[in-house]
Amino acid sequence: MKHLAVLLLVAATGAPAANAAERPPYDDGKLSFSIRLRDQVSPYRVLGVPVLPRERLTIEILDRAQPPAAYDVQAAAGALKRLRPRVWEWTAPAAKGLHPLTLSRQRADGRASSERMTLNAFVLVPLGEVDQGSLNGYRIGSYPLQPLKGLAIYKPPRGFIEVTPELADTPVSPHFTLGQFLCKQADGYPKYVVLRELLLLKLELLLQHVNAAGHRCDTFHVMSGYRTPFYNKAIGNVRYSRHVWGGAADIFIDDSPQDGMMDDLNRDGRIDVLDAGVLYDLVDELYGKAHFKPFVGGLGRYKKTSAHGPFVHVDVRGFRARWGT
Repeated sequence: MKHLAVLLLVAATGAPAANAAERPPYDDGKLSFSIRLRDQVSPYRVLGVPVLPRERLTIEILDRAQPPAAYDVQAAAGALKRLRPRVWEWTAPAAKGLHPLTLSRQRADGRASSERMTLNAFVLVPLGEVDQGSLNGYRIGSYPLQPLKGLAIYKPPRGFIEVTPELADTPVSPHFTLGQFLCKQADGYPKYVVLRELLLLKLELLLQHVNAAGHRCDTFHVMSGYRTPFYNKAIGNVRYSRHVWGGAADIFIDDSPQDGMMDDLNRDGRIDVLDAGVLYDLVDELYGKAHFKPFVGGLGRYKKTSAHGPFVHVDVRGFRARWGT
């Protein structure tokens, strides 16, 4: 009878009962407090934050507890100044690279609790250091001088995160790493990437929603994240693709099995555009909800080709756009 029960479960779910039982529940990576950074709010235990050399960054801790807890902030480099309770100003160092900050919630006895947030701050290589379309031999290309329709989101980026092999695995949110967003061009290390915090926050929200809908996965496969203008032009994509500004990702669920291809989300025995449609619909149903308002952007569905499987495009352009429906 025991073996029969296992066989019935395999038939119904496509996975052995042991695997289903052993896998821990999805962890959304959220803490009991949040931070306000620039014009965004993050409740996550880790977040990647790009900053210019010597840029001043105001960090405000949001705590709904009554009375609010005490907090401590530590910076690996740069200058940290407390402005008022739960508000700090951090001046980034001049040196490029990773300079993390740690925010700790204090217990009643004054010791740090287990709740800690890490801000992985990346000091950028400024845009002005691009020389004839390259940075240290890595081809960047050139950004349009005129923003599309005068929109600020199409202004050239302030700078680039320099990525070494050692930095590629650095978390930029609970479920995504810096290396997942690197451009696919063949140039070696160091590589350079533009990445917006708002995109990371959107991807985390989508991942939580997808898991709540019953599609268990610990990250999305990012088929395409940042694209340099050079690479974007080389593959024949539109000039003003949001990928070029670090605000877009082409994603799919690749969890069972992890084979570089979209999972059979509708369980019809095929991998095709209908599976991309399942993910597309899950994203689309969030539009119009109050908590999703900051993440309005583009949403596209793509079918399988000889070069890739089906996928969904998401971005944070700030206004609604749809295609591939």
